[in-house]
Amino acid sequence: MVNKLQDKVVNVAITGAAGQIGYALVYRILSGDLLGQDCQINLQLIEIDREPAQKALVGVMMEIEDCAFPLLHSMTAHSSPLTGFKDADVAILIGASPRGPGMERNDLLKANANIFKIQGNALNSAAKETVKVLVVGNPANTNAFIAMKSAPNLPQENFTAMMRLDHNRALAQISKKIGCSISDISNLCVWGNHSPTMFVDTRFATVNGKALEQLISSDKKWVTNTLLPVVSRRGAAIIEARGLSSAASAANAAVDHLRDWMVGTDGKWVTMGVPSKGEYGIPEELVFGMPVTCDKGDYNSVPNLPLNEYAYSKFKLTLNELLEEQKNIIDLLK
Repeated sequence: MVNKLQDKVVNVAITGAAGQIGYALVYRILSGDLLGQDCQINLQLIEIDREPAQKALVGVMMEIEDCAFPLLHSMTAHSSPLTGFKDADVAILIGASPRGPGMERNDLLKANANIFKIQGNALNSAAKETVKVLVVGNPANTNAFIAMKSAPNLPQENFTAMMRLDHNRALAQISKKIGCSISDISNLCVWGNHSPTMFVDTRFATVNGKALEQLISSDKKWVTNTLLPVVSRRGAAIIEARGLSSAASAANAAVDHLRDWMVGTDGKWVTMGVPSKGEYGIPEELVFGMPVTCDKGDYNSVPNLPLNEYAYSKFKLTLNELLEEQKNIIDLLK
C-alpha cells in the first residue's frame, strides 16, 4: 500500500455491501476510522446480481449520499466482482453463502469455494498488485485460502482472514475481569481458525506490564473455564440474544484489522489470519490465525513463542480443523 496516506485517494471494494456488516462498515470507513481524515475514499460496492440485493444496495448508497461525507471521493455499484475490483487498493470480502437448514459444514465449504474462486479470479485480473484483501465471510480462513489460490499473479501475503473479532472479544473479557482499559492489555493472541476451535492464548498477555497470569492467580481456571468458552461461543450467544448474527462488532474488527495492517501497530501484537510460511509447523499456505506486528503496510508473525502441552493440544485441534477444511475443497481449485 502507501506509506503516506495524506492527500491520497484509496479505492476500497466491498462485497456483500448491502448486508448487515457492509452497512455498518461503510460509515466507519467514510468517517475516517480506517485511514484518518486526510484520505479520500472511492467506494466500489458489490452485491449479487439479484433484484432484492441490488435494490438494497441503491438504498445504502442513497443513505451514504445523505451523510455528505467529506471523505467520499466517488461511489459506484457493481454486480460483477470483475468490475467491482477494478484497481482496488483494498478488497473486503464479506459476501458469502450462508449455512441453510440441513446444510452440513462440507456443503457450506463447497458452496463458498465457488464464490471465492470467482472472486479470487476477479482480483487476479482487475485489482492492483498491491491490493490488500480481507476475507470476512465465513468460513473466513478457508475462503481466504480459496481466493488466494485463485489469484496466482498476486502475492499470497496480500490475502488475510479476519481473526480480529475473536481477538477483540478476548480483550473485552480480560478488561472486564481485571477492570482495566483495553489499551492496557498487550501480547494477547488467538491461534487458528475463526471457529469455536480457535485458541485464545493468554500466556504472554500483560496488563500495564504485569503478567495476566499473576493478576488472575487467585482464579487460575478463569481462562479455561470462562474466557475460552465465552469467546468461542460469542457468535452463537449474540444470535440467540438479538436474533441476528454479529454485524457492528464484525465491521469494527474489519476496520481494526485493516487500519493496523496499513498504518502499523508500533510493535504491538494483533491477531490476523495469514498464509503460513511454515511458522510453528503450520503447513505452508494454510491461512492460520497467529500473532503479528504490522509496519508500513506489511505484517510479520511473532516468532519463537513456546507452546506448552496444553497450548499445543489446543493449537493442534484448530490446525486439524483447518487441514480438514482444506482437504474438502482442494479438488475444486483445480
